Amino acid sequence: MISRYISNSTRVSGSIFRFYCSVNSTSKVLTDYSKLIPKDGNVTSLILDKVGKNLHSMEGHPINIIKKKIQYHFKNNLSNENTQFKFFDEFHPRVTVEKNFNDLLFPNDHIGRSPNDTYYFSQNELLRTHTSAHQTDLMRSQETAFLVTGDVYRRDTIDAVHYPVFHQMEGVKIFPQTPDSVFSKSIDYYTNQDYKDLDSVKLVENDLKKSLESMIKAVIGQDLQIRWIDAYFPFTSPSWEMEILFQDQWLEVLGCGVVHPEIMKNCQLEKHRGWAFGLGLERLAMILFNIPDIRLFWTEDKRFHQQFQQVKYLPNGDIDLKQIKFQPFSKYPSCFKDISFWLGKDFHENTFMEFVRQICGDLVEKVELVDHFENKKTSKSSSCYRIHYRSMERSLTNQEIDLIQQTLRDQIENKVDCKLR
Repeated sequence: MISRYISNSTRVSGSIFRFYCSVNSTSKVLTDYSKLIPKDGNVTSLILDKVGKNLHSMEGHPINIIKKKIQYHFKNNLSNENTQFKFFDEFHPRVTVEKNFNDLLFPNDHIGRSPNDTYYFSQNELLRTHTSAHQTDLMRSQETAFLVTGDVYRRDTIDAVHYPVFHQMEGVKIFPQTPDSVFSKSIDYYTNQDYKDLDSVKLVENDLKKSLESMIKAVIGQDLQIRWIDAYFPFTSPSWEMEILFQDQWLEVLGCGVVHPEIMKNCQLEKHRGWAFGLGLERLAMILFNIPDIRLFWTEDKRFHQQFQQVKYLPNGDIDLKQIKFQPFSKYPSCFKDISFWLGKDFHENTFMEFVRQICGDLVEKVELVDHFENKKTSKSSSCYRIHYRSMERSLTNQEIDLIQQTLRDQIENKVDCKLR
């Protein structure tokens, strides 16, 4: 089971942070996504139903177990008389565009703002795409060391490691004042090497990497091999991604960096430095517990949840994760149906995926593109997608799947820019 997950993780290893680092200000083709937000939003009933589930606060849930393990390490190993980490778990996921994007220096042309990637209620409000949406409010409230855990929402593909709702942990630490921490509009902090070589920046970098290495080893294992990859995020510079060697594969597990000086200035912390990181809790849980399908986190099947109820606490209050391994229960048979259509000029794959999720819910295991061609005479493009159906809790009948597939065909042209073949 775990080998299947690792294979998928390697293929989409940038999925969590792709949202941040795939586009930067040097892009030649600029699209102002702020002008493309639907006035009435694009949040579906299926997604709204997930709001308030709060799996990260559900006692005995694997997401909650991972959260507690990390919080324990920050409280008992990374806190001291000068730095006491606080934990925030209850922030509502409905936030403003200002908090989710503007305050974190996302340019208007950043792909993360696209309504094809983000769930908007209106042009001013959305479902947070990361727990970083609460970073600046906490920093302005003079919080200097904190972890924020919560559910985050992104439109995405459908497979064993992607889901439109997942759980993220954001961490921030602010350092005392330093004489070289002065913001200047004339400096490009993403590229300026003199800034990156400052003693104060190097100090923060070293503390960040040391802290995160100790945390990930406490969660996964002390013998873990770790490497750091240079990255780009709008809200940190310099920035890195951490990769771990697991089952002979390098897997990306988190993104981090030195908080951008402009954000520090806007939070009345211009003379300070700080670091920030973000990690996906589902990814760690799937690795640690051998969970092969991300949909399992949302199942109500007792056979899943009972396996995580006997969490072993050590005498010091820490959690022994080595004793927890998911044992697959009966795996029900799958079936697949194909659907082919001509693409309209405004077709976007995420819109199609969202439509499939809305109609089929969690009965869909995976959707994959199996054929695509272009008619050179008509300049039209056609795609064929294969929809794999498998319930986590029961066997599905052909009649049931045929009915769902017909519903897809009946409604798709009204919801997606395409024409059935």
